[in-house]
Amino acid sequence: MARISAALETGRRVRVTDGRHTWFADEPSSLGGSDSAPDPYEQLLGALAACTCVTLAMYAEHKQIPLRRVEAGLEFNRVHADDCKECEDDAVGMIDRISVDVRVQGTFTDAERTRLAHVATRCPVHKTLAGGVVFADAITFVE
Repeated sequence: MARISAALETGRRVRVTDGRHTWFADEPSSLGGSDSAPDPYEQLLGALAACTCVTLAMYAEHKQIPLRRVEAGLEFNRVHADDCKECEDDAVGMIDRISVDVRVQGTFTDAERTRLAHVATRCPVHKTLAGGVVFADAITFVE
């Protein structure tokens, strides 16, 4: 479905491409980077935020719901499971948590509000992250 390649340039700066678009990732100065681009976690959050906004817009358009504006603010943190209200009872140690704040502007019926709130958590990237990912890693060493 999606294919990305990346190459380390200088320091911690990485050039990323999908064959049609090129963008960059970098680490903040505090981690040895030059802070010239968003770090990988910021890009992950950006992908989820963009997917959420687009999914809501497409749904509203399809159902002819008068959506004026949609914004998504996200934050990534590592928190202790004991401090996580949303976590399952068997969660232990430190866990990764993404906090999502979606703001939807428009005049909606109660039914539309309920449906839009549900759709906001069902974008493809959200479903992938929530469901977990299986990795098929291949590491090749060349001289």
